[in-house]
Amino acid sequence: NPTVFSAFMIQFADQKQEFNKRPSKIGRRSLSRSISQSSTDTASYTDSSDDETSPRDKQQKNSKGNGDFCIKNIKQADFGRREIEIAEQGKATGYGDEKLWWAAPTSLPRLLHPTAAVLMETLSALGAQCRWAACNIYSTQNEVAAALAEGGFSVFAWKGESEDDFWWCIDRCVNVEGWQPNMILDDGGDLTHWIYKKYPNMFKKIKGIVEESVTGVHRLYQLSKAGKLCVPAMNVNDSVTKQKFDNLYCCRESILDGLKRTTDVMFGGKQVVVCGYGEVGKGCCAALKAMGSIVYVTEIDPICALQACMDGFRLVKLNEVIRQVDIVITCTGNKNVVVREYLDRMKNGCIVCNMGHSNTEIDVASLRTPELTWERVRSQVDHVIWPDGKRIVLLAEGRLLNLSCSTVPTFVLSITATTQALALIELYNAPEGRYKQDVYLLPKKMDEYVASLHLPTFDAHLTELSDEQAKYLGLNKNGPFKPNYYRYENTSKTTSAPA
Repeated sequence: NPTVFSAFMIQFADQKQEFNKRPSKIGRRSLSRSISQSSTDTASYTDSSDDETSPRDKQQKNSKGNGDFCIKNIKQADFGRREIEIAEQGKATGYGDEKLWWAAPTSLPRLLHPTAAVLMETLSALGAQCRWAACNIYSTQNEVAAALAEGGFSVFAWKGESEDDFWWCIDRCVNVEGWQPNMILDDGGDLTHWIYKKYPNMFKKIKGIVEESVTGVHRLYQLSKAGKLCVPAMNVNDSVTKQKFDNLYCCRESILDGLKRTTDVMFGGKQVVVCGYGEVGKGCCAALKAMGSIVYVTEIDPICALQACMDGFRLVKLNEVIRQVDIVITCTGNKNVVVREYLDRMKNGCIVCNMGHSNTEIDVASLRTPELTWERVRSQVDHVIWPDGKRIVLLAEGRLLNLSCSTVPTFVLSITATTQALALIELYNAPEGRYKQDVYLLPKKMDEYVASLHLPTFDAHLTELSDEQAKYLGLNKNGPFKPNYYRYENTSKTTSAPA
């Protein structure tokens, strides 16, 4: 029988109340090993290991004898704990200290980054029982997974999973005797899809879905349009704090990081085409332009296209520049953006990578043919060689570059994680009838609340409206300060959550 949990309403009226104590460092082990020794430990982003045995074939237990997890190596737990401690320093001032009470068994497939681990431990401190699987076969940091497993969390993820491993991990995350999730935190829609396909009866007790990616949100809208969405869903991807900070500002930095780590490319003077000028595309273009690259943009939306033109970028069709560009970057969330025809026409040495969530943007499958040779030159970097000797440089096999080949800033992930936590709490605690079987945006006041939690990091001081000014503008002095239709230069369309 499913365990019954009590839940308490989240209080937004008083944002200065604090926990009596901070969330405990769950399962912390001795950190006595010297820094010199830890520096020789294998970080997961190197994709190297002295043990090539599949984690599925291992029987591992943590120091307390718990074996409800499947990771690369539990012995990396100490190293992972230090990574998590670093991430905690980059979180919002007050993140985890607000009086946010909630309890729910939750299933969570996301990237396994130290800040994601902080989110998981925060949700646990708030009363949730969490099970975790990766959203991307390359996105897990193995040492962080080990630290969570040592702390008693059920984690099923490791860097370099196969497609079969990926779905196996999701199934292990969900299919547990005596355990029933009542909330889903998804990244890409794969968990939601799996439950609909394999365990549809679970939705009878699931209270809501929180989704953070373009791809996953698109899938939710498809379910809603077809009348198959049977629970409320919160579209975190289109909340302002996710769009602007994770999609725009994060990608503005991580695109350069990912390309440098994998190729050591010099950006000055390079010709780059960026497919898509949404928030991710805007971030990528701004970074590359600042480094001296010549940037072209492809776009289907005339509004985004006009923005690209006004920002000084040349709007083109991909076939017009494919022979001359040095780097091709996709960030559309669509499929078959770069097909075999374009790959055949690329110049020798062209770098091809994806910054969208899905691995469908680049037609990698079309490259797995007998006449082409694949040559692994370093972790997550393949040369695909044509019979005439031409080669392209394919990064992460067309999967998400910044999660697969580098990392993303802790501060940005703190913003996203806070948004996700509030969305989970809102859906779980919402009175019956507030949310229908539809897709909603995070309420504006919560979006502003997430932003306010992160302002002290910059020693930023908000100006406060006087009573007279608030009356003149017709606003509450404490917000929300913008109507739901205010776009912050964002043109997405979705159902707004009730205020």
